[in-house]
Amino acid sequence: MFLTLLCFSFIVQAYLEGPPGPPQGVHVARWLLTWTPAPEEPDVTFTVQYRSFHESGWTDVPDCVQISSSQCNVTSAGGADQHGCTLLRVQAVRRGLTSEPVQACSKFGDPCTPEVRLSARPGSLTVHLPGNHSLALEHAAHAKHRVFYGKEGEPLKDYVDKVSSVTIQGLQEGQRYCVMTQFLLYQRPAGPPSCISCQLIPLSQHQSKQTWILAVVLLVVLPAVLTPLVVYLFMFRCGSVKRWLRSNRHSLSQHFFQDLSSEGHIHVSSIDPEEHFDRVTSIQASSPCTPLRASCPALEQH
Repeated sequence: MFLTLLCFSFIVQAYLEGPPGPPQGVHVARWLLTWTPAPEEPDVTFTVQYRSFHESGWTDVPDCVQISSSQCNVTSAGGADQHGCTLLRVQAVRRGLTSEPVQACSKFGDPCTPEVRLSARPGSLTVHLPGNHSLALEHAAHAKHRVFYGKEGEPLKDYVDKVSSVTIQGLQEGQRYCVMTQFLLYQRPAGPPSCISCQLIPLSQHQSKQTWILAVVLLVVLPAVLTPLVVYLFMFRCGSVKRWLRSNRHSLSQHFFQDLSSEGHIHVSSIDPEEHFDRVTSIQASSPCTPLRASCPALEQH
């Protein structure tokens, strides 16, 4: 009975937690596979799998099954493929639940991964790929490159298959584009893909000139025009501005007056707009006098 309850609690806990997060930054270099665990994922182990060229399913690497380490030597997986190029992936495991597998990429070119070099021009990106790699020497035109590309931050859905270098046209200028390449052998993936590389598509000279002209207008010409206009309004049209404000005083928001009253000013909303008052045109506050003294200057009223 106790074992049954323990097993039931284990299943419920695993169900409530859900599968662990997938590993990040899965890279392979000279048969050493490394990765970074997902943040805040306790009690997680990892399993490495490979797929050879002539197989459709994935097989566990014997030395890399449910290990707690974040690296594993996968030399044994390479010997299973007659071409020496296998696909590799890693998935996290916790209480019988597995994460989404993450396929490994290679930062550096090797016999199983294309060596990629990018060069950008306005509206285009050239992916330089060597045509004399080991697979091409053995299989000729049956060995190709599959080039995935897309805007930075978006999935690389578009691709093109080429034997050697390729130029991708019609790209948006001023936008960063990313590329990932992989060997194809008889139209099937062979070996890990290259890690994603990104490049900025430069602006053409015409667009660059327009950008500089717009910047000059905004930073130089516009202030030079607006400054005299503002000075003119304050010096010669101040009365017109005041009259406009008085004519539109009833349309001002009551919240504006409430904000003023909260800072110590008169609560304007309590004054009857129909009531008439004498207008004070000048106040001489510098004279130290009281209203009872005859020498005090009177307020000019209209």
